[in-house]
Amino acid sequence: MSSPAKSPTVLTCKAAVAWGPGEPLAMEYVQVDPPKSMEIRIKVFCSSLCRSDVTQWESKAQPSLFPRIFGHEASGVVESVGEGLTEFEVGDHVLTVFIGECQRCKHCVSGRSNMCQKLGLERNGFMHTDQKTRFSIEGRPVYHYCAVSSFSEYTVVHSGCAVKISKDTPMDRVCLLSCGVAAGLGAVSKVADVSEGSTVVIFGLGTVGLSVAQAAKLRGASQIIGVDTNPHKFEKGKAFGVTSFINPNDCDEPIPQAIKRLTDGGADYAFECIGDTGAVSTALQSCSDAWGVTVSLGVPKANPEVSVHYGLLLSGKTLKGSLFGGWRPKTDLPSLVLKYMEKEIHLEDFVTHDITFDNINEAFNLMKEGDCLRCVIHMEN
Repeated sequence: MSSPAKSPTVLTCKAAVAWGPGEPLAMEYVQVDPPKSMEIRIKVFCSSLCRSDVTQWESKAQPSLFPRIFGHEASGVVESVGEGLTEFEVGDHVLTVFIGECQRCKHCVSGRSNMCQKLGLERNGFMHTDQKTRFSIEGRPVYHYCAVSSFSEYTVVHSGCAVKISKDTPMDRVCLLSCGVAAGLGAVSKVADVSEGSTVVIFGLGTVGLSVAQAAKLRGASQIIGVDTNPHKFEKGKAFGVTSFINPNDCDEPIPQAIKRLTDGGADYAFECIGDTGAVSTALQSCSDAWGVTVSLGVPKANPEVSVHYGLLLSGKTLKGSLFGGWRPKTDLPSLVLKYMEKEIHLEDFVTHDITFDNINEAFNLMKEGDCLRCVIHMEN
């Protein structure tokens, strides 16, 4: 007669903990609670560093949300499963996602939105289920980030914020589809629906902007213009499909005017990938007066209001927002992973650095200095 399965218990592991805004992350031993109903505990394999991790780490807007464990672009293996959950089993390989899909709320059922009403963007440092943390250090709560917190050897996520993937998927690269690269790909294919032969302009050639370029090339765009103040990004952009470049620091005419001259009246599609509301206005001015579509992907650090002359919209232009490229995690991500496995999309060129977990602060410094696209952090040294 087989013995009953043991219930998961609290475990202790290493985590990179931020104790205050902008302070170097400290390697600490944290206690990780077992998963509750509708939750899974994951042994994190790899986690890539996203610009939003750095932005929130530097921000002093929410000092009460420290100590905190950042990280949300991650791959891992299910270590334990909460009571009553049948979707996942111990040993499953998964991607984490910063917005979930409950598959039951009005938004999920509609098929028109990826903004799940139950598992939307979590900003308060807690789990969705009970507004509590699953991390602690000697009894002191440690806050989550985006309901994932992957800069820890183990983490707990809601089952709706994880997607099962094939066990033969390269874990050290597929983690990029948890956020940034997927966001750019989806902005082109799902949100803007870029058409063959069209003209595209991209503001910001970081990971998101270059993934927009890759997707626009795959959709058959005839012209892809990259706008960035970092000249080192230009050569990199060519590998992703960018056909011409504008450096605002070297341009002797307004950017919209330069783009309209290059595109015979304005780009068909403009993508703002900087996180600057001024750039949103510039992008809108740069697209075609009659039918231009501008998609904003960036999250602004300050001045969240967008100022736009109403005449730009009356002429026929469209301004859209895009969160995670419009992808619904459980519904859409498996097909995106399959495209990667079949080499229809490429992730390897986005990875500029592979870094051990103990050297995670190096990744933060590289991102701050603009010297990387994606740093993949390997949890096992």
